[in-house]
Amino acid sequence: MRKLIQAEVTVNAMKLRQMGGDVTVINSKMCFVKFDVGGLKVSYAYNINKKGKYFLERIQPYPLPVKEFEREEALVDIIEVDLEQFKNAVKSHNIDCFIEISRKLHSLLNKFEDLFLYYNVPEEENKIISAKLDEVESEIEKTKQAAERLYYKKEPDNL
Repeated sequence: MRKLIQAEVTVNAMKLRQMGGDVTVINSKMCFVKFDVGGLKVSYAYNINKKGKYFLERIQPYPLPVKEFEREEALVDIIEVDLEQFKNAVKSHNIDCFIEISRKLHSLLNKFEDLFLYYNVPEEENKIISAKLDEVESEIEKTKQAAERLYYKKEPDNL
């Protein structure tokens, strides 16, 4: 099985180089971690590469690339914080709505990419979409100002 996988990697790397890519094959370990947080499935995948770096991605309840870490302890710490936040969030009557909005945003990102890559979108349409995104961003900021903060162990990364 290992030889078959290595052969596939070699063939794919060759094709990508023929396309002009700079390919670096890194032997690594991929780990999947699953939790049940009050009935909510929360899962992660992380990759440990040859250089000893850890790349973390949340898979459930919605996909979210988290970031790359130098140390395993930092990765475990961020998962611990994430789980604490979800333990708090599952108590909310808004959890299902929050997850649905997150999934919609992810789906919209994929749809926008398809739109951009497959169609010649007029500049005016890009401006309309951008303006609507500005409205959503403004609404998020307004909501943050009006909402009660519930978690203080870590500062938000993006607000």
